[in-house]
Amino acid sequence: MPGFPLRLAALCALAVAASACSSGDSGDQPPKPTPMGHTYLSTRVEGGAIPGGGPMTLTFDDGRITANSGCNTSGGAVDLSDNVLRVSRLAGTLMGCPGERGQADAWQTTFLEAGPTWRLDGDDLTLTGADVTVHLTDKKIVTPDRSLTGTTWIATTLITPDAKIRSAALDEAKPTLTISDDGTVSGTTGCNRLTGTAQLGPGGQVSFDVATTKMMCAPEVMDVERHVLGVLDGHTDSTIDADTLTLRNTDGTGLELRAQQ
Repeated sequence: MPGFPLRLAALCALAVAASACSSGDSGDQPPKPTPMGHTYLSTRVEGGAIPGGGPMTLTFDDGRITANSGCNTSGGAVDLSDNVLRVSRLAGTLMGCPGERGQADAWQTTFLEAGPTWRLDGDDLTLTGADVTVHLTDKKIVTPDRSLTGTTWIATTLITPDAKIRSAALDEAKPTLTISDDGTVSGTTGCNRLTGTAQLGPGGQVSFDVATTKMMCAPEVMDVERHVLGVLDGHTDSTIDADTLTLRNTDGTGLELRAQQ
């Protein structure tokens, strides 16, 4: 039939076009949003309160979760597939906390390791367990980024190339750091008074030149001071996430600091 090759060609063209449209439709599907890359703060708990009042803070980053509900900070690998939060055994700091806060770690571990389901609605994350539901909101909404300058920062965590360390000595010493708008640095190492200057560069770079008084304190406090001064020695990279400032050197040492309320 003379028209058969033309009809066959038209059918083939239609089939190719349909295939291309189908492929394009699936390729245009946006990736499903997940909590990864964000930090969340609990705003409401149903079914029971966090011992000590919390709040629960959850950070999702690079396939890992970091959690704190008012006492120690724990972390480990996390799997968010099928809208279930699955964690391996969480490892963390071992600081003792007074009163009801001392029970926050056990509450947190029990809740997270039970595999709660998760639902993300914009900036709001809901974790639902067997008996407890925790409502959280992106930390940047609850607590907008603070300014690097003009804020008094309190050191809460020592960073080494291998770990993040909290201790009773650090919590008691409370090293502080303030960078004024003109670059003047003031604060304490937890033992001695800190003074100096800071030059702010592009991309969060900060170059410190600091000096201290020479008072001696308890050995564990002097250990904190040595770490603080090691971080504030020359060039550091700074990042701010809501009320948390992270300073890190090229050798992997650093500090996490919280904005003073």
